[in-house]
Amino acid sequence: MRILPSAKTRMSLERISRETTVPASKARAIAVARPLRTALSALIPTLICLMMVIGFATAARAQDLSEQSARYAAIVVDAQSGEVFYASRADSQRYPASLTKIMTLYMAFEAISMGELKPTDLITMSPHAASMQPVKVWLKAGDTIDVDSAMKLVALYSANDLAAALGEKIGGTEARFGALMTLRAKELGMTQTNFVNASGLPDNRQVSSARDFAILARAVMRDYPQYYEYFHIKNYTWRGKTYYNHNPLLAMSGVDGMKTGVTNAAGYNLVASQVKGNRRLIAVMLGGDNKSQRREHVTALLNTGFDVIARRNKGEEILVAQTAFTQSFGSASASPYTVLARNDQLMSDAQLRDALQGSEMANMSEDVQRLSSTANAPAVAKALADAKAKPVAKKTATKAKKKDPDAIWAIQVGAFKQKSLAQDWTKDLKKRFKTNLAEAVSDVSRNSNGWYRTRFVEMTKAQAQKACKAIEAKRLDCMVVKS
Repeated sequence: MRILPSAKTRMSLERISRETTVPASKARAIAVARPLRTALSALIPTLICLMMVIGFATAARAQDLSEQSARYAAIVVDAQSGEVFYASRADSQRYPASLTKIMTLYMAFEAISMGELKPTDLITMSPHAASMQPVKVWLKAGDTIDVDSAMKLVALYSANDLAAALGEKIGGTEARFGALMTLRAKELGMTQTNFVNASGLPDNRQVSSARDFAILARAVMRDYPQYYEYFHIKNYTWRGKTYYNHNPLLAMSGVDGMKTGVTNAAGYNLVASQVKGNRRLIAVMLGGDNKSQRREHVTALLNTGFDVIARRNKGEEILVAQTAFTQSFGSASASPYTVLARNDQLMSDAQLRDALQGSEMANMSEDVQRLSSTANAPAVAKALADAKAKPVAKKTATKAKKKDPDAIWAIQVGAFKQKSLAQDWTKDLKKRFKTNLAEAVSDVSRNSNGWYRTRFVEMTKAQAQKACKAIEAKRLDCMVVKS
């Protein structure tokens, strides 16, 4: 198609032609060049259209991934209210890769807050930790590093060797630490999650979901805001070498964390959080095909989320934010979720999980098996048993000073094949629920089937019911029984 010049342009050309005298030799050159210029002029609109098509196609690939990638999953959550703006396969299990390290660091922050660990404590690298595959800082067995430096390098550089070393420092062995991570994740409401290592290096048993990592991100911000800034550190110099953050979105205004992850099986994963005004959104993407796609898609998720907020602030009624995302991404494949959360009220983790009126449980890949959400899952118990847990007290019960005649009730909190696991579990629950179990006596006994039953006894019925309510609120098993 040929683009005709405007009348003004034609007049200008005619004037130039009249006023300019061209030598014969130059005229012949112009005559030769004129057809080429004419052909190029005709091609310009076609080239522009082609570039636009390519651009739109690239944007579509970056935005609408649910139909193109079986491992893709994503969620966008309002960090304050817990409203789920967008969800695609948010509850389907996926491989977390180095996003695992967010949980590793949460456990470290918790250990520090409980006085079990200090930032200045030294970690001695074990042969196991030193043997981790890259990315790593290449410390040798016997080398030492302080806890604070290790946490920073795990957060920004994703050092696998230091993640394993932190796990060993807290849990005794990395396998035991993985089991403890899983138990803590269940308490936070991460029902699709199972951890077996601290780094996220490939293991078919290590799975999680987009929603679970949104819950974990909120938990870090809520429980340990003083350490959340570790996920925003852009570089850190240790022993003369500078290490740089892998998060590509930190250059964006308002993005202040959190973590990237990638393995062949997992794809390219990213958890990111951005603040605009007084609002914060959390976006999680799992299963990207490459770095560019991951960066573009998470950027699109956050931009669309804040666009919904801006439109609401202008008075537009958008009850189902998912619809706005579907329209923006040009996809009809995402199911609309009805979400009527208030943005001025902080939701609990349990309420966040229940915010969608219909939990999406499909689209799991065949090679990832769904795990039990109970705290005493066989995989967890086996990991704790194989890890040779830290020594525990020989006596599992303590005598109460005064026995209430009505204290004939008990709560059962689990059953294990190994006695040491049962003892560890009662100690952990006693510490976590010390207010509800202050007067209770821990009891570990073996039943006829060979299982070690874990109970807290010498409670009144009201005490037992109250304790079970508190324990079940953390998504852990509990049953009131008469002892």
